Amino acid sequence: MRNVIVTDTPRADIEKVDKLAEYGVATVHEALGRTGFLGPRLRPVHLGSRIGGTAVTVVSWPGDNLMIHAAVEQCRPGDVLVVTTTSPSTDGMFGELFATALQVRGVRGLITEAGVRDVTDLDAMGFPVWSAAVSAQGTVKATAGAVNVPVSIGGQQIRPGDAILADDDGVMVVPRADVDRGLERSQVRLEKEEATRAAFREGELGLDRYGLRAKLAELGVEYVTAEEYGL
Repeated sequence: MRNVIVTDTPRADIEKVDKLAEYGVATVHEALGRTGFLGPRLRPVHLGSRIGGTAVTVVSWPGDNLMIHAAVEQCRPGDVLVVTTTSPSTDGMFGELFATALQVRGVRGLITEAGVRDVTDLDAMGFPVWSAAVSAQGTVKATAGAVNVPVSIGGQQIRPGDAILADDDGVMVVPRADVDRGLERSQVRLEKEEATRAAFREGELGLDRYGLRAKLAELGVEYVTAEEYGL
């Protein structure tokens, strides 16, 4: 890995990212063909937040938050800090002091494969965090890493400036070039879901709306009475 801090990276249009976030992670993920989800390990420290923003990426060594300090300087309003480590780590690399510095710069939240601490303070501040762990284990500031380089979390590549969406369902990335497509397809999916919701409220069954009775028959599923089954 090259130890660099890349400055002035291009970012997705923040107004479009804001609109995309309104649809929610689950809807956008489905609309884009079930791609971009960073996996179930990343969970919100506190429920109830929904954010969208542009990625500032960090590669740190386990138990070392030096490069997070370096990344703060590169953050702009509307950004989301995305932190990964060179090998697995659950140390509490981020806490209330970092959140204070990022809030002043207009950063909307943190996504990290590592751990965080000061969770009560983070909640009181209203600073959203999605992490793989909560840990009081402290860190050092000793090893070079990188800022604003492509990273991988949960098998998904995240490039600086990509759109990051996060809510209670998890976190996903939408490549900068796919934001417009995400908006179009998410609106189509939302309208489809609204029509289905209305049908369900009228009593229609998913078996009929989705044409699943034929699928059951195709798979050899039989309808039998309790007596026929021997109950």
